[in-house]
Formats: sequence, C-alpha cells, structure tokens
Amino acid sequence: MKWTSLNDLREKYLSFFESKGHLRLGSFSLVPNNDKSLLLINSGMAPMKKYFTGEVTPPRNRVTTCQKCIRTPDLERVGKTARHGTYFEMLGNFSFGDYFKSEAIPWAWEFLTETLEIPEELLWPSVYESDDEAYNIWRNVIGVPAERIVKLGKADNFWEHGTGPCGPCSEIYFDRGEKYGCGSPDCKPGCDCDRYMEIWNNVFSQFNNMGDGTYTELEHKNIDTGMGLERLVMRKYKIDDIRLLSENDVRFLEQF
Repeated sequence: MKWTSLNDLREKYLSFFESKGHLRLGSFSLVPNNDKSLLLINSGMAPMKKYFTGEVTPPRNRVTTCQKCIRTPDLERVGKTARHGTYFEMLGNFSFGDYFKSEAIPWAWEFLTETLEIPEELLWPSVYESDDEAYNIWRNVIGVPAERIVKLGKADNFWEHGTGPCGPCSEIYFDRGEKYGCGSPDCKPGCDCDRYMEIWNNVFSQFNNMGDGTYTELEHKNIDTGMGLERLVMRKYKIDDIRLLSENDVRFLEQF
C-alpha cells in the first residue's frame, strides 16, 4: 500500500470521491441537530437524514465526508473484540437520488484494490440475503468468486439506526488470517471472531423507517456508505487491537 499515515489515508479517500464528482464536506457536530432519535451522531449519514428524505436540498447530489462518530451501543463490545471502539472516524460517500448500486460497488472495489492496493483475495463482500442485484454486481461485474460472496440476514445486512432512511447493505470484509479466527471450519464473514473485519459498508438507502415499525419507500434511491478509518490503519500497521490507536499505548508508539 502506498499510504503512510492516518491523515494520508483520509485524504486519499476524500480526494478519490472528489474525482468522482462528490462535494467534500467537513465533519458535522457530534450533537445531533433537531434529531430526537439519537443521543450522539453515530454514522456519516446521521447528520444528513433530511437530504436523504428530501426535506432539505443538499448542496450537491454527491457528497463525501469523514465524520466523527460515537456509538454507545458498542460500549459493551469494547475490550471483548479487537475491532470495536466508542469514538471513531467514518469515511463516507453519499448519493442523494443520483447513482446507486452499479456505481457504488465498483467504486468501493476500485478504491480498495487499486488506490490502496489491497490484494483482492483478502476481500470478502457480503450482501443482504434477498438482494440479487448486489450479488450479481459482485459476481458478474466485479468478478468475485461465488464462494467469497456471503449472503446474510437482516441483523447483519440491513442498515438502520433510529428513524429515517435505511435499507439493505453490502459490506466488505478483510481477511486478517487464520490466527485471528475461531477455528471453526464454517468461519467466514458474519462470524463474531476477529478474523474477518468489516471495513466498508455500502447501504442502499431506499426505505424510510417511520419509527413505529413501518417502512415507506423513498421517492429517490440513495447511497450511504461508511468505512472505518481506524480499521484500515489497523490493517496497514498490523495492529491487533483498535484501542491502541487512541490510548497512546507504548506498544503502538514503539512501532514508529
């Protein structure tokens, strides 16, 4: 890989999507603005819900950000897995009624395999179990072998946080190797061990969660993606625990 620092990686991502016609925006406040469904901003799309619903006109139909996030539901997982923290930065590219799956998936693959030069054989995509369109793009357009495309259910591959836009998603996992696995012959993306680390989630936002258990179809289909900046840094420096990135731990600092 050619990038050499967290700042460099962040810039490469934002510049890549600027080259695809996206407007770069700064990180929004961690405190939600007029959104009672969230205590704190927990994703890149959360501050832009009204762009997705059409209540507010976005500055451009294509936007890219690096959003500061805090996820309180992850508190109970911090320390139990090597990949969970509370505070993190989420890289994202967003389409408000512009492009959809046939552009978002190939661009994600291009950035990971060409810009970052991650070996293709280490990347495993997952798709929502009934999303044949996304599966066919991965299999027939990108050319990922069928045995490396994993179909998962709603708990894993349907994205929603509170009310607002939501939909099926396609995640990209990085294979860290057998030593991080659980030893099960069935170990693959979706397993809760630390071998397969999700690094990118492409959400195909086409529904609106009304907050009462019902969903309505959005007038325009949208793209909402999120990629963990810290998890990519873990991949580059072969750091075993994401917490070492934020604690100034001597085991991390000694590497540099």
